[in-house]
Amino acid sequence: MREILASIIHGSAIGLASYVVTAADLRSVTPGNSLGKYADDTYIIIPAVNVHSRVAEIDNVDRGVYPSQQSSFQPKKCIELLFTSSRTRSCAPPPPLPDIVRVCSLKILRVTVSISRLSVADHVQNVVSSCAQTLHALRLLRAHGLCDAALQTIYRAVVVSK
Repeated sequence: MREILASIIHGSAIGLASYVVTAADLRSVTPGNSLGKYADDTYIIIPAVNVHSRVAEIDNVDRGVYPSQQSSFQPKKCIELLFTSSRTRSCAPPPPLPDIVRVCSLKILRVTVSISRLSVADHVQNVVSSCAQTLHALRLLRAHGLCDAALQTIYRAVVVSK
């Protein structure tokens, strides 16, 4: 029997199905931590009392999703988001992990969540801005002679869907 040292091409149709099957049994290694798996993304949720387990959880996901010798895990595609309570902000944050960027907002299932206010205000601002750009493009299309029926179709397809 020959050992397979290749993996599935990222972004391929079989890649998503392979991830779902592989990650189905994946569990956190530290009690109190949890994993969120959506499509081909994995979210590791670690409470402050378990901050020491960050590296162990990342290694667990790496071994669980990419068990072959040639890992497809890429720390540069990882980000860290710290949520803090206004009561505990005086505590020093844990040191950053190597090769993992710490951010202030995160897009989860196309919704931007900001830690500064723990709100979706940034998401709403992004959607309104995007719709404004689309409306400007529709005005240009109308100025160039596109009929109203086509403009309404484009509006429903682009703006209303957002």
